[in-house]
Parts: sequence; C-alpha cells; structure tokens
Amino acid sequence: VQLQASGGGLVQAGGSLRLSCAASGGMTSRYAMGWFRQAPGKEREFVAAVSGGGVTTDYADSVKGRFIISRDNPKKLMYLQMNSLKPEDTAVYSCAAVRGSGTVRTAYEYDYWGQGTQVTVSS
Repeated sequence: VQLQASGGGLVQAGGSLRLSCAASGGMTSRYAMGWFRQAPGKEREFVAAVSGGGVTTDYADSVKGRFIISRDNPKKLMYLQMNSLKPEDTAVYSCAAVRGSGTVRTAYEYDYWGQGTQVTVSS
C-alpha cells in the first residue's frame, strides 16, 4: 500500500483547504485511514480518522466541527476538508492506513504512511 497526500498550501485564517490522500496497491475498504499533523517543535498529533467503509469517523477535539474526513473507496481517495482554519492548524499533514475495522487514533497502530503536505495558516 502506498499513500500520497496533496492539497496543502498557504491560506488566511478563516479560510478553507481540502487535503487528498491517494492510495495505491492493495488498499481496499478493509483499511482504516487517518490524518495526523506535526507542527515545528511539536509532536505528531491525531487529527481525524475514518473507518474502512467510511461510515464511522473520529476527530480530535481541536478540529471537531471544523474539519470533515471522508473517503471514496472506488477511487481509493481519502479527503480532509478543513474549514475555519486557524494559525494553530499550521503543520505538515500526513495520511496513514492500517488494515482493520473501526477508527484508529494512535499513530503507532498505523502501518502505512504517506509523505506530508504543508498547511500554513496566516493570521
């Protein structure tokens, strides 16, 4: 399984961005997926997760109500719609996948990672 994240950029506070994660290889609906982010000088943190079928989602409290995670399994794509962005959302965002059901919050449980995409929110 290979993952490729894209869609990052520079946006003003209050703006929106949509990140995409393209999967290839053996990726199917049997894989849970998630987004993580890491800001300079900080540890990687959980952002959002989605179950294999896309029905169940989970969000960090810091993004709940502003971000929406979704996936399109036939196209092997996962998205993170980010609205009402804040300067504290600035980070490198990475997507991840692991075979299994439900949603997964902890980074060490994921087996596959894509390279990150930079999101910068100016005040």
